[in-house]
Amino acid sequence: MPCWKVGPVEASGGTAVGTRTAAVTAADDVVRHAPDGLAVIDADARFVEANPAAVLLCGLDPERVAGAPSPFAAPDEAAAAGRSGELTVAWEPVAGQRREFAYVLSPVPGQRRWIVSFRDVTLSRLRERRLAAIAKAASSVASKRSLVGTLEALAHEVARTDSLAGVQVMTVNSTGNRLHVVGASGFGRHADFFDKLMECRALGARLMMLEALETRQPIVAPSRYEAVMRDPAWAPLKELMRHPRWDWFVSVPLLAGGEPVGILNAFFAPGQVVGDTELEFLLAMAEQAAMAVDHAALLEWERDVARREERQKLARDLHDSVVQQVFSMMMQARSLGVLVARGLPPTPEKLAQVADDLSSSAQDVLVDLRGMVVELRPAAATAGGLAAALRSLVDSTAARTGMTVSLDVVDQADELAALDAALLEDVYRVVAEALHNSVKHAEADQIHVRLAVTAHGRRRRLVAEVTDDGRGMGASSDAARTADCASSGFGMTVMRERAARWGGAVRVRQPAAGGTSVLLSLPLPTSLPATPASPPTHEENAP
Repeated sequence: MPCWKVGPVEASGGTAVGTRTAAVTAADDVVRHAPDGLAVIDADARFVEANPAAVLLCGLDPERVAGAPSPFAAPDEAAAAGRSGELTVAWEPVAGQRREFAYVLSPVPGQRRWIVSFRDVTLSRLRERRLAAIAKAASSVASKRSLVGTLEALAHEVARTDSLAGVQVMTVNSTGNRLHVVGASGFGRHADFFDKLMECRALGARLMMLEALETRQPIVAPSRYEAVMRDPAWAPLKELMRHPRWDWFVSVPLLAGGEPVGILNAFFAPGQVVGDTELEFLLAMAEQAAMAVDHAALLEWERDVARREERQKLARDLHDSVVQQVFSMMMQARSLGVLVARGLPPTPEKLAQVADDLSSSAQDVLVDLRGMVVELRPAAATAGGLAAALRSLVDSTAARTGMTVSLDVVDQADELAALDAALLEDVYRVVAEALHNSVKHAEADQIHVRLAVTAHGRRRRLVAEVTDDGRGMGASSDAARTADCASSGFGMTVMRERAARWGGAVRVRQPAAGGTSVLLSLPLPTSLPATPASPPTHEENAP
């Protein structure tokens, strides 16, 4: 750089000139030995001069600095973009050697040139991206209810953060004898991948991912791409694994409770090397993937328990109503057959009475069956959503039982429609179970169902309450048994599990006016709009 070089000085001043020369020499030494890159670029963003640190950071030829392209944005472009202060840019002088610089531009007075001061922030930015990726993966595991969606997002996040050529996330099936590619980035998900992998194994290929799975330890393999492509045993998978180009390979087992539930395979781009920090990042992401697999297994178990309980409830309801009514219809019809067999044909009056009884019983059976269909219908699939599904449930219950059953829904169609379909389904099931208990056990005349989104300060909750005017929880020994069932029975357990899945709670109370109240309260995101709080119920005591 012209301003950094010291040429011969011609002057007769002696001391003043010598002092000035010494000062310039000192400044030149600072520039040459500065740890940060210092350079001059022209209007085309090409190097004019560069200090040794800049040459090293940018991978320049020290003899050919002038005219070499720089990684920095052309000053006019930076100004047009409205940027000022410290900027950042990525630089890849050689494939696989990506660097990131933070830099500041200063104009050279009277010239269309700019001084650039920059430093390497590659490692710090990479650490930031890795921490962000781990946090994002953890959030995804907590919020997403789709294992495929979670692991697909996690695979893309791993590949994007470390600029990998490809990532695979594979899970072990329930029998433990197959692997399925659930999430992938770079490489596609092929249904026959595992079958081809087993063909390779039969031909003698070394499967490091299976070794990692068996030993429960990560495996790092340098220059694995060339080894795979040269080995004829990998012929069944060569075309699938040829592109994109990769080099180092790492396989990390997914462990849940110490047991392997899958594998995370990372394929590093050429020029990348796997060190401790890279492996630590993969281990952290593998831990999140394992949590997702374990969480999905737990949810599936809970769904299976809920399905069994729903089937048991349906069987009880069929036995208590439909089966007994059909049995009564069968006995009435058989009585006519007995009379005819004995040569005693029934009188017209007897036939009319039996026909009327059969018609009435058939009508009751039809009403009960329709009510069961309504209860089994998914709330999210109903036109109008949760409110419409509850309206149908309330109307069918009133028609079937002859009781007065009312519903109060605050007009919040938009807020409810924006909620997770699985959450709405759980709310519907809790309300249906509470309504069923009131009908079967409370000996009530009236049942009221209330649904609302309420606000208490900055906290917002979805509240569903089923209240009856029945005998309550302590009126008799039978009522006590009912209360015990409500407090600790399996039906109540399932209701509480559905609420706990969303961070909520179910509480059974006896209002001062009598009867029983079942309150479901679920926390909602603070960004969800809510109506002003309704007259106080019991939700202010919910967790």
